[in-house]
Amino acid sequence: MQISRVSIILAVALSLLPSACSHGDEKRGRARHVVLIVWDGMRPDFVTEEYAPTLWKLAGEGVTFTRHHSTFPTATNINGTVMATGVGPARSGVIANQEFRPEIDREAPMDTADAAQIRRADELSAGKYLAIRTIAELVQESGRSSAIAGTKWISRIFDRSTNRSSETQQKSPTVTSGTALPESAHRALSATLGAFPAKQLPNAAQDVWTTAALTESFWKDEVPAFSLLWLSDPDFTQHDSAPGSPAAMAAIKNSDAALGRVIAALESKRVRDQTDIFIVSDHGFSTVARAFDIPALLAADGFKATKKFKGEPEAGTILVVGNGGTALFYVIGRDEAITRRLVAWLQQSDFAGVIFTRAKMEGAFALADVHLDKESGPDVVMSFRWNDQPNQFGVPGLIFADWHRGEGRGTHATLSKFDLHNTLVAVGPDFRRGYRDALPTGNIDVAPTILHILGITPPAKLDGRVLFEAMTNESEKIPEVQTEIMEASHGFPASNWRQYLKISRIDEHRYIDEGNGGGSPTDN
Repeated sequence: MQISRVSIILAVALSLLPSACSHGDEKRGRARHVVLIVWDGMRPDFVTEEYAPTLWKLAGEGVTFTRHHSTFPTATNINGTVMATGVGPARSGVIANQEFRPEIDREAPMDTADAAQIRRADELSAGKYLAIRTIAELVQESGRSSAIAGTKWISRIFDRSTNRSSETQQKSPTVTSGTALPESAHRALSATLGAFPAKQLPNAAQDVWTTAALTESFWKDEVPAFSLLWLSDPDFTQHDSAPGSPAAMAAIKNSDAALGRVIAALESKRVRDQTDIFIVSDHGFSTVARAFDIPALLAADGFKATKKFKGEPEAGTILVVGNGGTALFYVIGRDEAITRRLVAWLQQSDFAGVIFTRAKMEGAFALADVHLDKESGPDVVMSFRWNDQPNQFGVPGLIFADWHRGEGRGTHATLSKFDLHNTLVAVGPDFRRGYRDALPTGNIDVAPTILHILGITPPAKLDGRVLFEAMTNESEKIPEVQTEIMEASHGFPASNWRQYLKISRIDEHRYIDEGNGGGSPTDN
């Protein structure tokens, strides 16, 4: 593998990164409450006065992060975990939506946000399904309460405890897809809100129910130190249609209405001026230009490949785990010859974008370059190819993807700039007013910033940074933003493979801006 690096130093005069001691003895923010609201799959270019007037207005009152980044693979479970913990995928243990964990299921990939499978993983690891404690867990350990309300199961990642033995845990309810803990919270929700509605598209009914669970039930007596509201839309609706479709735009309006209800609840409880609000998306979104059944294509070229096993896996078989715009490849027995043949096959395909490998291989980057080098993880990870052409609704961003969704429908998880660049707005007593933060930021910075505001020092150093440059009363410092281009290539008799990653840096913090690849004919 041949990698070249080009660095451009950009001096940006902004308020930035003082040491913690600059806050005197308090070492925390002004807010006494933090509310994190996730609009699943919300692209930043859809934050408009027409479709998201409440969010658009809040952005004008607070901080808009104009270079915000999702973590690769740009999918929900990995980014939910990143936001909950503030560390990268290999360090937390969750590296994709779908992973092969034979200790949980020997025949098929597991959904890393599935409640039953998480419970089983916690049982097998003495509660260490995640290697790092979450925001909610640290808040509870500090003696304060939390409240978690999510339409999607990923919200359970923030507070997985089923024990609820302490008084603080009893006062820290969770509800995910209508299932609540502790049991007293479940009974209260059933009595006041009724049964959890059936899924619809747009999914307003479930999101309205979940929002009410937070604002009307969990906040009935008081607003806790930390609250999470995870909305299913526009993600659910964009998957069924595509970004920019009439249904998807209606879904955005519904999420904006939910945000309005949260603001109204804070105002009615007279704590709006004591609350920092983060509105973030887990990832961006793209439209499928073409879908590929990779196991079938591999089998046609003589590989033993499958989407799931029947019985004990045979050595040398490739398990292909689809994650929308990214695929994970597990070579049973870690046969290096088969793995090299697989990588060469991908590099000569018409759909591969960027390839990462466990072992060093020509024309590929290392899994460690994107923090996916988990010991029990895949041997190869491939992001599909993308382009900036418009979809059927005029929205740019087309990708190739796996077999889960067909042409013209929406998905994500690639290294496309449309999947990597997502939404973050912050408003409240700790944030500047009417400010546009032009520094690179990421979902990985959410937990460190929230913990700083709440005056909680994490037990271990996190991978993300505190977003001091966007906050009030911080000392001035000029950062150095570095732009780095990584390249790798591999020549074949009939074609030349080349791939790249564009990365922005602030000190040791790396943010992937985009990555892509492809082959070109060899000159003969």
